[in-house]
Formats: sequence, C-alpha cells, structure tokens
Amino acid sequence: MNGLNATYERVDARITAVLARIAVPTLRMGLGLVFFWFGVLKFFPGLSPAEDLAARTIETLSGGAIGPSVSLPILATWECLIGLGLWSGLFLRATLLLLALQMAGTVTPLFLFPAETFTVFPIAPTLEGQYIIKNVVLIGAAMVVGATVRGGRIVPESREAVVIGSGSP
Repeated sequence: MNGLNATYERVDARITAVLARIAVPTLRMGLGLVFFWFGVLKFFPGLSPAEDLAARTIETLSGGAIGPSVSLPILATWECLIGLGLWSGLFLRATLLLLALQMAGTVTPLFLFPAETFTVFPIAPTLEGQYIIKNVVLIGAAMVVGATVRGGRIVPESREAVVIGSGSP
C-alpha cells in the first residue's frame, strides 16, 4: 500500500506542477479567444446574440447620444483589442483595464432592463440574464491573470509554513 501511495503522490505532484505552469497562460488564451470571437461577431449585423441588448444598453447609458451604428463597431473593436491584448500579453495592464470597463458595462442590463434579463427578479434570469451573469467567471479569470502582471505565479505546493500570531502578546 505504501508503494501505491508513493506512486500516487509522485503522479499528483507532477500533474499539479504542470497545471501550475500552464494554468495562467491557458486562462489568458481562453479569455482572449472569447473576447476576440465575441468582438468579431459584433462587426457583422445579426450574428451576435448580444447585439441588440448591447446597443440598447450603450444608447441608454449615453442618454441617447450614441446609437447602434456607432456603438456596435466601437464595442466590437474594444472586445477585439481585449482579445488581442490577452493573446499577445502586450500592454496587459491596459488590456485588463479595458476588460474591467467592458465588464462593468456588461452587467448594467441586469439593472436597466430587468424585465428582459429576469423572468422573476432577482432569482430567475432569462437566457440573456444568464449570458450576463456568467461574466462573473470571466471577471474571476481576468483577476487571476491580473495577479500575474507583476510576476505573480501559481505554485504547486507551499514551500514553507507561515505562522501568524505566534509567541507571547
């Protein structure tokens, strides 16, 4: 049984080390793909399921000053830039700022158009509402990527214990 446990521990340690090494780059590439893809769709009228809601949200937030003919190409470009920034790793801080601003705008339909984003507010989202709410995962992924811009990384296991509050008061 000890041999089996030792083998399990070695395999587990190797898998964990590989995951720690590739997780953030994989997350960055996946986020980039999502943003680039969704951005490209907005360049072609009728392809993005979020097109109408996005256009109406921007129009409402701008007090009617920015219509769909302007907002959708800007949003499409914005999302494509986020995707390219994540893929390339260049200007990552600026890319993550663009992403944070875009995500802030993305959640506003939940409050601006609750009748369209919920069947029963606030507990039963429509398909559009679910589409928006899933962005919490994208935000979390962006936070993980952001934690690495100054050299942060995922380590497969703790190398030393840190004791807080030891000793006499």
